[in-house]
Amino acid sequence: MATTHALGFPRIGARRELKRALDTYWRGEIDQDTLLRTGRDLRSRHWALQAEAGLDLVPVGDFSFYDHVLDTSVLLGVIPERFGRKIGEDNVDLDRYFRMARGRAPRGEDVTACEMTKWFDTNYHYIVPELAHDQRFTLHAHTFEAQLDEARAERRRSKPVLLGPLTYLWLGKPRGAAFDKLELLERLLPIYAELLQRLAVRGIEWVQIDEPILVCDLDAAWQAAFKAAYQQLAAQQSPKLLLTTYFGGLGDNLEWALQLPVGGVHVDLARAPEQLSEILSRLPDNKVLSAGVVDGRNIWRTDLEAWLEPLERVHDQLGDRLWLAPSCSLLHVPVDLTGETRLDDELRNWLAFGVQKLEEVALLGRALREGRASLAHALTANRAALAARRDSSRIHNAAVQQRLHAVTPAMSRRASAYSQRAPLQRARLNLPLLPTTTIGSFPQTQSIRAARRDYRAGRLDRGTYEERMRAEIKHTIKAQEALGLDMLVHGEPERNDMVEYFGELLEGFASTQQGWVQSFGSRCVKPPIIYGDVRRAGPMTVEWIRYAQSLTERPVKGMLTGPVTILQWSFVRDDQPRADTCQQIALALRDEVGDLEAAGIRAIQVDEPALREGLPLRGSERAAYLGWAVRAFRLATAGVQDETQTHSHMCYSEFNDIIRAIAELDADVITIEASRSDMELLAVFAEFDYPNEIGPGVYDIHSPRVPSVAEIAQQLENAAEVITQQRLWINPDCGLKTRAWEESKPALANMIAAAHKLRARIGG
Repeated sequence: MATTHALGFPRIGARRELKRALDTYWRGEIDQDTLLRTGRDLRSRHWALQAEAGLDLVPVGDFSFYDHVLDTSVLLGVIPERFGRKIGEDNVDLDRYFRMARGRAPRGEDVTACEMTKWFDTNYHYIVPELAHDQRFTLHAHTFEAQLDEARAERRRSKPVLLGPLTYLWLGKPRGAAFDKLELLERLLPIYAELLQRLAVRGIEWVQIDEPILVCDLDAAWQAAFKAAYQQLAAQQSPKLLLTTYFGGLGDNLEWALQLPVGGVHVDLARAPEQLSEILSRLPDNKVLSAGVVDGRNIWRTDLEAWLEPLERVHDQLGDRLWLAPSCSLLHVPVDLTGETRLDDELRNWLAFGVQKLEEVALLGRALREGRASLAHALTANRAALAARRDSSRIHNAAVQQRLHAVTPAMSRRASAYSQRAPLQRARLNLPLLPTTTIGSFPQTQSIRAARRDYRAGRLDRGTYEERMRAEIKHTIKAQEALGLDMLVHGEPERNDMVEYFGELLEGFASTQQGWVQSFGSRCVKPPIIYGDVRRAGPMTVEWIRYAQSLTERPVKGMLTGPVTILQWSFVRDDQPRADTCQQIALALRDEVGDLEAAGIRAIQVDEPALREGLPLRGSERAAYLGWAVRAFRLATAGVQDETQTHSHMCYSEFNDIIRAIAELDADVITIEASRSDMELLAVFAEFDYPNEIGPGVYDIHSPRVPSVAEIAQQLENAAEVITQQRLWINPDCGLKTRAWEESKPALANMIAAAHKLRARIGG
């Protein structure tokens, strides 16, 4: 009998209950007990959903108040000293946990938050563990065990979820003098062994231990570390381990990974179905195979009949050693499709959100146990939905396809080189040395959100709504002038999200009501759905930017989201290559860029924060991806005149290893997150002569704390050591949408004061 289970479930709640509780707690409007009760209620509700869907095992430990990697750091006692680390304490205070994540909590002094970056190739952000050469690990399992007690009280058959020791070290960063992170493994493994022994005492049969780095390129040292680590853990009296991989295939790690002394292995067959036959030929007779056949990263229905034939063969071979699951945690998809009452019936019938994916797993399990005839109706409905999507006239647009085929290499090249463009742009923009700017968005206040809600609900007519948005733009322009910023932005009050906004205006996209997905902490996004060929119906931003520029003599940047980021942060159609969809988006943006330039906008920013995120986890696949990603960006931006300055922005990813591809974008200016990682990005500029202009972010906007002038000035001095002063811009790490005005104004004022200080020193 095939066991059915999930690797993890969305934490935020179908109506973003966790987000609301976190935000109100951080504002001091609810107490900690109320926040903790919200967490317990959500866990209970989500376990019930999984059980009601028909799953045999429910994951415990996948819930988090901020981030599961941060939870693992707390579990292992990896708490940097600036947060008031106390060796031997039984439990880690929740407010200290929040200060690690965001620099501030209702109690305790503000402090620099830990670094944040992307979780593999997703738009989820994790808090990077800070590892010291003399790192001590201590077990703090109170919270983890309390959740197991909750599940036991509800009579759930639970499967604890742990981030594996090798992946944890891989994700961490050494602090202080450089050292090999694997040196810490010998000290770390006894903590894992102690926890597993405590779980054995509780009667836990299986533990899911996540090691997603097994789908990455691992050198001999990391391969040897895996073998040694799991041999050591296997020597303990502990539950069976389900070694869990996702986001790709095992590749050249397959043979030795299957031989590790664990009870079973989970593999991502949605991303890498081709690995199934080799796995079956090499799987030891005593191991479970957990088949991730339902895509945990996208929202399209699973083709159940296409999977049943191979699964029936596998079931005949493995029997009850076959488990079924989504490919990865459902953290990356919305909770439940039933809340989408505004989607038309045709499109809605093509989709499956988290709850529906659980049902698909359960249906496949039932088919293997009872035969296909037991769910003939469900299979017929599934077959009909897939056929309706495949044959729908909404998917293909002949004009878009013709334009795509007419693209030439010349369309992705600027008329002149940067060295020729730069003097023309400086003369036109008349900016000082070390120009100051922001990334794009300004605070999205309650009044802005209320106006948007009222407009969508029909309580506010279009004219009144647009008048309110123009008032917000005017306020933002005047505030920037008063602060003394050199290049301004309109603040984006009319935009709900940097991708969702464009998804609502482009053909081939659909938007949801409650399709929320966690990005980090309490920050949630609603990825649009790309279901068909993409086309711009008309100008999307021009009138807003034109109005903003009419209010000031200073240049105002036109603000667009780039083609790769729109692709990465959407749920993308799976019936054509992603590169083709990206190029369609690029052509739509090319039209918008041209209209902005025609409207007299002198600088146009096309943001690509997801460029690094989309990089394949395997090195052999990266050149092809970077090739089409760079071409798409240039296709969107290269049609402007030399005098028009193009910008791009990138944040919260490890960019050092793609710096050459970033240079190939040929944006006149890039602004890039750097401060939260303590300006480590600058090291690459000491080795690589970046050809154009760059603004490394000088303060972290994802923390509410206001950095001092001295703190920012030091960041600027560090940047000025490796970036030529004629090419150096000064800006925050990212947009200010999530911050309040009372935080943003003093932080920007300090940034500008630090810029003036550096200008005075170098005579600019």
